[in-house]
Amino acid sequence: MNEMDRIKLEAAAFRGLVGHLRERTDVQNIDIMNLAGFCRNCLSKWYKAAADAQGISITKDEALEAIYCMPYDAWKAKYQQEATQEQKDRFNQTKPLHAKISGHV
Repeated sequence: MNEMDRIKLEAAAFRGLVGHLRERTDVQNIDIMNLAGFCRNCLSKWYKAAADAQGISITKDEALEAIYCMPYDAWKAKYQQEATQEQKDRFNQTKPLHAKISGHV
């Protein structure tokens, strides 16, 4: 496979992942973080880092909106629920792993 085809496939896979997460507003970021070690916010940070590496100027808020398909504050107000104590405990148990994978904490 040539480099351009690989890039096109990776971009399509990324768009598929982001699209899926946009549809699954019932799945909270802490749930994704506790299972996979990254969340929508991590994707926005990686998106911004990729833009920075390419010399493309975007803000943190623009990167968040690229992932959430709306301003982050609007998404939080519409979809985010308070984390349960069990979710918080699980997050704290795996926090070192999360920090290594996603840059959290």
